[in-house]
Amino acid sequence: MIVRILGEGQYTVADDHLDKLNQLDAQVQRAADAEDEERFAVALRALLDAVRTLGTPLPDQTLEPSELVLPEGDMGLAQVRALLSDEGLIPG
Repeated sequence: MIVRILGEGQYTVADDHLDKLNQLDAQVQRAADAEDEERFAVALRALLDAVRTLGTPLPDQTLEPSELVLPEGDMGLAQVRALLSDEGLIPG
C-alpha cells in the first residue's frame, strides 16, 4: 500500500504491516479521545516512525495515489482531529 505523510512524501508499506500500524493508530485515537496533547504527540510520532521504518520511500518525482494519508509529525491535536474518523487515521 502507498502511505503519504503530509509534508514529507510517500512510502510503500507491505500489507502485512497493517496490523502494527493499526495498533499504533489506536494509540493515537485513544490519546485524541482523552484530549491528551503530550500522549497524542508521542503516539503520532510512533506511528509515523513505523511507516518510515517499515516502508520504502518513493522517489520525490514519483506520485502515486495514496491509500493512507497521515498528518505531519508536528501537527497538533486540534489540527489532526479534523482528519480522524471513527476508526482513527487508518481505516480497518
